[in-house]
Amino acid sequence: MRNTYETQTETESGTETESGTAVAGSAPVRFDTKVAVLLRDDLESWQRLNVTAFLVSGLGTAVPEVIGEPYEDADSIAYLPMLRQPVLVFEGAKETMAAAHARALSRSLTTAVFTADLFGTGNDRDNRAAVRAVGRDALDLVGLAVYGPRNAVDKVLKGARMHP
Repeated sequence: MRNTYETQTETESGTETESGTAVAGSAPVRFDTKVAVLLRDDLESWQRLNVTAFLVSGLGTAVPEVIGEPYEDADSIAYLPMLRQPVLVFEGAKETMAAAHARALSRSLTTAVFTADLFGTGNDRDNRAAVRAVGRDALDLVGLAVYGPRNAVDKVLKGARMHP
């Protein structure tokens, strides 16, 4: 048996158990929604990882249905639930980031932003203040997460490429 995270892009249809695993012998799940992160292409490796983690961290609180069931190993040790579907990571130039941001807002998609200013802050209060201090068209975006219908997210990411 393989889990849905390994197989869900292999086919167009399928079934899923409540625990989020594919039923042995069944087709994998294809979600109607998409979770995507867009990173600016000039970030250092550590920045890419940090930005991605921060961006997806808020999704479960804003859209609880994206969170799957808790995990448990064969020894009955409990682990936290995670997103129920893959997160696709893309990259693009500063202009691509700005265009994707504008498209995400115009489509009213669930959106998270990470600006260059946040690398210089050390806590949530200062992070929020740094974003609040800048108008949306002047944000120095280095990361953007979007969630919504697959087609809408695909349109937002036009011009971006899959992260290597």
